[in-house]
Amino acid sequence: MTTNYKFERLNAGRDYIADNFQAPLSLSDIAKSSYMSPYHFLRVFKDTYGETPNEFLIRLRVEKAKKMLITENFSVSEICEKVGYTSLGSFSSLFLKQVGVAPTLYRRKLWALSCEPYRFPSQAIPACFAYHFLGKLAN
Repeated sequence: MTTNYKFERLNAGRDYIADNFQAPLSLSDIAKSSYMSPYHFLRVFKDTYGETPNEFLIRLRVEKAKKMLITENFSVSEICEKVGYTSLGSFSSLFLKQVGVAPTLYRRKLWALSCEPYRFPSQAIPACFAYHFLGKLAN
């Protein structure tokens, strides 16, 4: 099997995680999308991307939550559910571990930089970072 083919299969698993991050995911389901055994997929994923599929999933969910916390008017509980967590406590703990502050404090600090509620404070953030973070230019 060529290296390129293995990489394409591995990417299929990563895409599966990204497309289904709101749903409960098992290693078996993710590995099936790559046509690999769960343990082989886990080992190759970690070697290739430097993080486990679960670490990638957590990072993806936290990034989505960060974006929603500053651009949406959903409660932290609603955001927790929208990014795939059923426990607010687990979500808050993971968010704190990844970001360094609790979700509510993260929102409060970023909104304090903006003149308008629910608006990304573009005047305080370089445009290149805002574009990368939000996927569009912040006005």
